[in-house]
Amino acid sequence: MTGRGPGELPLDWSLAERPPLRGTRVRAGNAMARTRASLLDAAVRLVAERGTRRTSMTDIAQAAGIAKGTLYNHFRNKDEVFAALVEAEIVLIADECRGLELEDALAVAALRIDTHPALRRVADDDPAALAALVGADPEAAGWRAARSAAADVLAASGRDPRGAELVVRWLTSHVAAPDADEAEAGARLLAAVLPLRALATV
Repeated sequence: MTGRGPGELPLDWSLAERPPLRGTRVRAGNAMARTRASLLDAAVRLVAERGTRRTSMTDIAQAAGIAKGTLYNHFRNKDEVFAALVEAEIVLIADECRGLELEDALAVAALRIDTHPALRRVADDDPAALAALVGADPEAAGWRAARSAAADVLAASGRDPRGAELVVRWLTSHVAAPDADEAEAGARLLAAVLPLRALATV
């Protein structure tokens, strides 16, 4: 592999090392985006500590230092919070993969999923909740965000963006059955079979 390889990154992506969500550091002119990002950042930390069942809307508001009424201005219930959280974490991982060689990007994304503290906590405590977070519905926001991010990475690598569905399915398998040892080998194989854009459109 070339560029910044996954072997150079810590396998255990602790929340202390995790980059802030988009919007956390925006200027006051976009206060709503900053508030939303702060709420989601608090939510991911609580889920990593407690799981989804033991995380309440009150907990999220308190952890974010935001009034509960303000939380309800952004999200009607926990399901909406967690759906938005999945989408935000996908964007965060995609941002980290930008600029990497395709094989490296795939491996980094898989490693992040394999070691994500919130995902692993939910998987241990409530597999049904994990299935809901991932979203079986291909039109769910999380799936759309994942396909869009994968298509961007593929296009930047000169590959056919239509391979995004295959990439997302492979990464989803790491949500259900994490295997950090397989991530690099799997990324290598997947990168080898994803078609080039020119070949795919002839």
